[in-house]
Amino acid sequence: MIKRSLISLFFYITLISCNNEKVLNTHGIAYLEKREKLIDVNKSNKNDVIDIFGTPATKGMVDENIWIYIERTKESGNIIKLGKKEVIKNNILVLEFNRYGVLQKKELFDKEKMNNLKFNEQETTFEGKKENFIYSFLSSVRQKMLNQKKKF
Repeated sequence: MIKRSLISLFFYITLISCNNEKVLNTHGIAYLEKREKLIDVNKSNKNDVIDIFGTPATKGMVDENIWIYIERTKESGNIIKLGKKEVIKNNILVLEFNRYGVLQKKELFDKEKMNNLKFNEQETTFEGKKENFIYSFLSSVRQKMLNQKKKF
């Protein structure tokens, strides 16, 4: 009887201590939508942007004057979904500066805009030949073997 009541008390305390609030995990710049309104096209410069957002998450691959800021917020799911995380916010801010460092263009992509993006359906063709791949693979193996031989 006492054992049963102790076990019941343990489970009762465990259930009371459980928190029903969902856990939010934010990656990147928090409140990106609100901060985006603080900068103006043709008025703000790179220094203003760094003061508001910090350093960019990514710069353009070809053009250093394109800065990208990311905000992703995930929420832990309920018991039915076994704690699987769900994306609540997925915002990307793309800023483009001119050569003098003045903001020329800003574009905010949210979760809904990204779902509407269309991608090119064309497939990329492989120009190389299988023989070239096999030859290069075997050549690299041979080179490694020769390097090991030189060490001894």
